[in-house]
Amino acid sequence: MGIYSTVMETVTEVTGLSPTAFFTILAMMVVVYNIVSGMFLGPEDFRQKPQKEPIQVGDITESELRAYDGSDPKKPLLIAIRGQIYDVSSSKMFYGRGGAYSMFTGREASRALAMLSFKPEDLTGNLEGLSAEELGVLEDWESKFIEKYPVVGRVVPAPNSSENGEKVHIQDNDRNEKME
Repeated sequence: MGIYSTVMETVTEVTGLSPTAFFTILAMMVVVYNIVSGMFLGPEDFRQKPQKEPIQVGDITESELRAYDGSDPKKPLLIAIRGQIYDVSSSKMFYGRGGAYSMFTGREASRALAMLSFKPEDLTGNLEGLSAEELGVLEDWESKFIEKYPVVGRVVPAPNSSENGEKVHIQDNDRNEKME
């Protein structure tokens, strides 16, 4: 009984309250804390689990990637960084229609992310002329995407374009000779 008496005397000395009043207030504070903290969402509530396995799109061109911009609710939301395509459907509040980053969906967004730009002309995979700092920013974005979103494909050049996106005109000499 010595410890009990010591604790009760200490509570009275330190708080100036009777032990009954002190423990009643303490219990009420715990109840209020639990009620108030239950009103707010924790970070884990924002991490939405994908409801189904991500659809693998494989190798597609930039023009084919544009179909995954959120305009068709049956299709996933996709973004490409350095040619890797990520399914960002689990973050519809950011990348879906009306979201803060919706302009990046259905696009190769490497340059815009590196430059922290929202200009439509920067929505490209062209990294020419970027500074080391901008490339570092892009690397940070890429690390976040790798950690958070599944890779579902790659952006490849269109069959009738060169590596840098220029149109290539293929001339069939045999066909031209027969036509003359």
